[in-house]
Amino acid sequence: MMYLDYNATTPLCPAAREAMEPFLNRHFGNPSSVHAAGREARAGIDDARERMADLLGAKPHELIFTSSGTESNNLAVLGLARAGRGRHLICAATEHHAVLNAFEHLAGRESFDVTFLPVDRHGRIDPDQLERSIRNDTILVSIMTANNETGMLQPIGELARICAERGVLLHSDMVQSFGKQETDLGESGLAAASFAAHKFYGPKGAGLLYLRAGVPIEPVQFGGAHENQRRPGTENVAAIVGMAAAADFVLRDRAQEQKREERLRDRLWDQITAACPDAIQNGEVSDRLANTLNVSFPGLSSETILMALDLEGVCASSGSACMVGSVVASHVLLAMGLPANLAGAAVRFSLGRDTTEQEIDQTSAIIGEVIARIRSFTAGARTETYATV
Repeated sequence: MMYLDYNATTPLCPAAREAMEPFLNRHFGNPSSVHAAGREARAGIDDARERMADLLGAKPHELIFTSSGTESNNLAVLGLARAGRGRHLICAATEHHAVLNAFEHLAGRESFDVTFLPVDRHGRIDPDQLERSIRNDTILVSIMTANNETGMLQPIGELARICAERGVLLHSDMVQSFGKQETDLGESGLAAASFAAHKFYGPKGAGLLYLRAGVPIEPVQFGGAHENQRRPGTENVAAIVGMAAAADFVLRDRAQEQKREERLRDRLWDQITAACPDAIQNGEVSDRLANTLNVSFPGLSSETILMALDLEGVCASSGSACMVGSVVASHVLLAMGLPANLAGAAVRFSLGRDTTEQEIDQTSAIIGEVIARIRSFTAGARTETYATV
């Protein structure tokens, strides 16, 4: 199997597995219990919180452990909006559905006024347009740092400066960027940021929301005083401990690894264009994540390509892995102005630490064969139809 879907999820790194094991076995106590077993579990969470804070450039009390990036995004968007005193919200049209759907809920069910900012053909937000969109009653802006489908990087520093000058909170979905881009929340100007462990070689079931000290938020769940009364529910101790270990692991050689993945990504693109000269690369070529390549194959469909690649042992995707079991035209690519036929012909290849040059070469050869075979079959079917008519 050639796995090129690391933006969907990553394998658990050995460091995370080793850190988790004691909390799956010996230290199984409830971290809210006052006895020795509970204190052992609580110590694991406290240590993980301090380690994550140090790695993120934040303070320990600014971190809220959640179950996923989706929950972190929901808590940020719903909690910050409800805690604010205005009724106007802003987000990018290319956000992950965990953000988009939360804003749509606030607009449809809670009478908030939401502005969905358009993007240019590369998927980039225009900072001047953001500034023009902010009103006196604007309380929250949410713009992801790196797009999960195209890898496009937003100018978060500049956007944060604009929001700070206008007294507006800025939340960023950093689920895809952490471990790939430098992250210093203390210097970022962000009010909130979301993370998910399984995107950086940690376990599924652990997420994190950074909430800058002093920023008010309303909980979206109820039932306990966990996480300083901001997110109730018994913490997933083993997953939280694993997340901290994975974060330390992925940041240790981040810059070097990203350069390696960038070389492999560019090698993949060069070989795809050699085999499929009409292939189109979607998104900004230079200002994006090093591991992400989004390609449209004109005249074909994402679903057909992905099924054929899967039969040959290649794992890729058409966009967000959270659209369970569905292959539809990407809302991200459509927002970038791609015609529906090209958006519906897109495949995302995302590389990771286990990706090798040999895998890239094998995958490229398979892609060329698959595309040629599909086009030959399609042309044959078309000819047969015409002959019948």
